[in-house]
Amino acid sequence: MSSLQSLTPSVPPSLRPRVSFIIPLYNCLALSRGMLASLQATLPAGLAHEIIFIDDGSTDGTREWLKTLSPSNGLQTLSPSNGLATRHDATIRVLLNERNLGYAVSNNRAAATARGDFLVLLNDDLVLLPRWLEPMLAAHARLRQRAGVVGNVQLDASTGEVDHAGLVVNITGKPVHARALPSLAYRAIRRIRDVPAVTGACLLIERSLWQHLGGFDEAYVNGGEDIELCFRARAAGRRNVVALRSVVCHHVSSSPGRKLRDEENSYRLARRWARELVAAADDGTRTWCRDYLAAQLLIPRSREYRLAIAAWAFLAHVRTTPPAEAVLAVEAGLRGEFARWEEMFGGFRGAKT
Repeated sequence: MSSLQSLTPSVPPSLRPRVSFIIPLYNCLALSRGMLASLQATLPAGLAHEIIFIDDGSTDGTREWLKTLSPSNGLQTLSPSNGLATRHDATIRVLLNERNLGYAVSNNRAAATARGDFLVLLNDDLVLLPRWLEPMLAAHARLRQRAGVVGNVQLDASTGEVDHAGLVVNITGKPVHARALPSLAYRAIRRIRDVPAVTGACLLIERSLWQHLGGFDEAYVNGGEDIELCFRARAAGRRNVVALRSVVCHHVSSSPGRKLRDEENSYRLARRWARELVAAADDGTRTWCRDYLAAQLLIPRSREYRLAIAAWAFLAHVRTTPPAEAVLAVEAGLRGEFARWEEMFGGFRGAKT
């Protein structure tokens, strides 16, 4: 991980934007244009902010478009020789990587120049809807010093279906997108939902916490770095939540090469956080309980009343901890994933344990 705190510009609080929007770009020009238009159209009136674009080696005309955004905004190519110096007086600032460096590095470099109290990381393929930001800020304000990473509800732009309502851990011990919202009754009472992690496609984090955690782990390549950041926030005693009244649309995985390293990233994450993944597998243990109860109905001669009652009580939220058998099932699922990864990779090069 790179050290970011020492690179952050020193700016008087009176001149500091409250929110720094950080948007990595890579060969999605048409979507990037639409994303910026939707961001500017949905910003709360009077919000102190800056928009930081960082281009990761685009060759589709993105860099030429960036030159048109602000006549006074000089494009800065980032390299070890010239550091991360940028202008401090433009609403839109543009940074250029000297070559394609990936999602984690791009966000870290842009965040190192940010001056806002909050960082809002945005994918370049989002369509932002009215009043998407205010519930995320309100969620952070509600949690105060307990706030970790704040995400939101994301709809698939092509279908309108829920693509993300937080990240949960399934019965094989792997983080997956929750693609169902809590009940209407839940959402009528509660505005946030605790989750193990949220996607980096649209997240809010206090800049001081980002600095404390060290930003994204650059060992991940276009996947997993957002989950790992959220797990480090949890380890620091923070709560990661979804702001249920914040909704955006997302052209899912539109960046070229987005999914190429998914398995390797998942293996790296599991090697470091296996114990925490099992502990966070509420979705996985509930799946086991539902499947177990369904099997009991199909096989009436079985008389495992103790376990059936425990499974029902956990599903009904009468019991706060899952049955031990459900936890063992998740552990077994994760062991199966490790066996598959080890066969796939023949041992993982340089992974953290």
